[in-house]
Formats: sequence, structure tokens, C-alpha cells
Amino acid sequence: MKKITKLLVANRGEIALRVLRSAREMGLKTVAIYSEADRNALHVRYADEAVCVGGPQSSQSYLRGDRIIEVCQELGVDAIHPGYGFLSENAEFARKVKEAGITFVGPSPEAMNIMGDKLSAKQAVKAYDIPLVPGTDEAISDVEEAKRIARAVGFPILIKASAGGGGKGMRLVHQESEFEEQMKMAVSEAVSSFGDGAVFIEKFVTGPRHIEIQVLGDEHGNIVHLFERECSIQRRHQKVIEEAPSAVLTPELRAEMGRCAVDVARACNYTGAGTVEFLLDDQRNFYFLEMNTRLQVEHPVTECITGLDLVKEQIKVAQGQPLSFRQEDLSITGHALELRVYAEDPQNNFLPDIGNLAVYVRPQGPGVRVDDGFEQGMDIPIYYDPMIAKLVTYGKDRTEAIERMLRAIAEYQITGIETTLPFGTYVLTHPAFVSGDFDTNFIKDHFQPSVLANNAPNAELEQLAAVFAAKMLTEQKATAVANGANANGSAVGASNWKKNRLTR
Repeated sequence: MKKITKLLVANRGEIALRVLRSAREMGLKTVAIYSEADRNALHVRYADEAVCVGGPQSSQSYLRGDRIIEVCQELGVDAIHPGYGFLSENAEFARKVKEAGITFVGPSPEAMNIMGDKLSAKQAVKAYDIPLVPGTDEAISDVEEAKRIARAVGFPILIKASAGGGGKGMRLVHQESEFEEQMKMAVSEAVSSFGDGAVFIEKFVTGPRHIEIQVLGDEHGNIVHLFERECSIQRRHQKVIEEAPSAVLTPELRAEMGRCAVDVARACNYTGAGTVEFLLDDQRNFYFLEMNTRLQVEHPVTECITGLDLVKEQIKVAQGQPLSFRQEDLSITGHALELRVYAEDPQNNFLPDIGNLAVYVRPQGPGVRVDDGFEQGMDIPIYYDPMIAKLVTYGKDRTEAIERMLRAIAEYQITGIETTLPFGTYVLTHPAFVSGDFDTNFIKDHFQPSVLANNAPNAELEQLAAVFAAKMLTEQKATAVANGANANGSAVGASNWKKNRLTR
């Protein structure tokens, strides 16, 4: 058993603060690192100790793996939690941490290598009969051969970089005449983004939903899944709103996807918290997409519906402890939503916005959780991801979670920069989202930036709100009839709030 007494968080902002909080609850001493731009950041003030590791650019600070290891050795740190982003999926960094005699709170370097490359991941899961999107399962560089394969698969197809993610090195090709140009562009972007020009071909799944399964494994061969997250509301192939559970999965489909996710983790001897991502088509067929070998941004919604603290579970696994529960011990309670509050302008193609948080007041009240790393008066730095906070709401069902999110958005006061809060209101009141009938094309199919203009007529937004209110009233009446109503007309036993699912 590897006893952890002092933990360094190799990250910044809200995720650093979120990890530090769980570490403190576990009685661990904590160390924060920071760049010159983050000298006054909240995570720096919260940790027991904090060390500046370089300049404002990530390459000068948060990506300096060797310097971070030096800090650990200087301060007697026995474990590093990488958060997400930066070095969290860097197998070489994980290997160096291990060689330095420090515990890496995450999977092995070998598991990272297997799942960090989409092609090697496909090869690894083949033995477990995991559904894969039709296409190539090895890198391809010959354009003519690639064209032949594309014709056999059938257009439209995707050309995808083997390394990396986030939509980089990916090109959608609708017809053969544009194939060669798009392949060259995909290879070029893959080289510039990841230093690896390997690409492969997949059938483009029309109208897909993005469903991911949280998995957790220990060093004793135990692996469980913690159910799914719906992540289909995206811009530029990156998520904006997530929820758990999905509104469309049946118990049977959930169990099958969960089984496949566990097998994917088993294929690389995975330990710790990880996420297996799937595409779900309009016929409810699902296909393995990739595995993220780290904690996800959207992990709080899983924590809400399971009552688990995933950071604490990561630390326990890193200490060599077996999981304290089995698959049959886990169940879904309630519903949770997460809105990523970005410093972005939804009216201007979600372009990042920088400035000062002149007013910054968090929402509060039942079922509301805010994971952030800012306070009023602070500047949004230009050097990093523009996410300000993760706004999470929890309710006894999807309706209550949505109602609480709308209330929380209205209470959230941010001035000085543009944010995605108004976009969140738009999505949550749109009939497609309310009904659960949406996919990854939601923004393209439904969103018109003009409806968010401060001075423009908001007739469409008002209409959406009216539709939402009517649907909620209908559902509440139906629930009251089903459960039996008291003399005041409220549903008997409808509240399930006695369980506190908002662990931080």
C-alpha cells in the first residue's frame, strides 16, 4: 500500500482548486504550482504551499514536467494529480514521475500510450468485440488508396488524426472530388498540432449523439462503470452542456454500453478514473470513439447522480486500495446538468473574450454547485482555456435539474466580459433539448446568435421559454396524478432532496 501524505496538483484554475479541496478533506498536505500570470489565483491561496514554475505561457510553466518533478523532490511531495489538460495524458511525464519515486494519480504510462493513439486503441479493443465505426484501423498515407477505401465505406467520411483530439486534424469529406485537398489539410494540421501526421478514415455518422461512460479501475483487476453522460451540445467539437443520465438510453442500452466501456478499460489494464466515448446514431447503434485517460471536465454530473467523489476515488486507487464497491452496488439517483461557463461570445461564433470580472456573483441555493477559480475583480488571462466555471445543478429528475439550472443562470452575475450563460438559457428552453430530441448538430440546426442580442427583440427566446414552461407544467401535473396529490395540489413524496449529491 502506497501511503500518500503530500499531494501536488500539476494544474491551475477550477480543476486545481477542486482537487485541492478533496485532498484537504482526506487530510493530505497540498502543493499548488502557478505561472506568473496566476500569482493571485484562488488555487494558489488555497494550497498549503505554492511554487511559481515559470512565465505566463503554458510552455513556460504548466507544461514544464521536469521542473514540476523538481518541486516535488524539493518539498517532499509523494504524489502528483495532473487534473485535466496540460500534462494529464502525457505518458512520458507519467513515466518520469514514476521513475522519480513519486506516485502519479492516474493510469499507467502504458495505458496512456495505448489509448492516446486512436488507432492503437482500436487494435486493443478488437478482442473484446467492441462496436467500431466502419473505416480503416491503421494509418493511411497513400491518397489513391485512401480514396478507394473512402468509396468502399461510402461518403460522407471523416479523415481523422490518430493522435490528439478536440477536433484538430479532422476533416469532413462529402464527395470524392474534395478528398485529396481535405486529406492534405488534415495531415498538415495533425503535424502542427500533435507532431504526428498519421490519419485514418471513418464513416461519418449522421445525426450522432455523443455519449460517454465513466469508468473506474483499481490495481487489483476490479473495473466498474459509473453510468453515462450526454455530451451532444457542442461547439467546434467541444462540449458546452452535459447531463447525466442521458434522456434517451434505455436500461438495456445503458447496461450494454457500460459493459463495453469496462471491456475497453480492461483492454489496457486501466487503473483510476477514465472515460470511454461513444457515438450513438439515430437508430440507437453505438460505436467506440476513444478513451480519455484522465478525469473529465464534466465529472461533477457523475458525482451528483452516484454520490461519489471521483477525485477521492482516484487518490485511493493510486494508494493501492481496492474499490470499495462493486457494479451491483451502484445506481443512478436523480439528474444532473453542467453548463461550462466560458469567457466566449456566443453571438460571435463563440470567440474567446478577455477582460476583467467587474462583477462576479455566484448563484446559490438547493441543488446548485459552482466549480470555479475566479472571484470578482480578477482578470481572465489570455494564455489559457477561457472556461470561468462549471455550473452544475442537481434535481430529483431532469425537469427539476433544468429548472434549477435556469434559476442558477439567472442568479449568476458576470459583467466585464461576454459569457456562455445566455446560450445556456437558450439551449435549456429549446423544445429540442427539453424533449431530448437533439444531437451534436444542435448549434448548426437550431442556434441563431441574433436571439441573444441585448437590444434585439427576443420574441423567439420568449417563445421558447413559454414552450418550456408549458411542458414543465404538463409534466408536473402528470406526476401529481401518478403519485397522488395532497390537499394543496403538490405531489406526495415527490422530493428526493434528503440525499445530498453535491459533493465537492
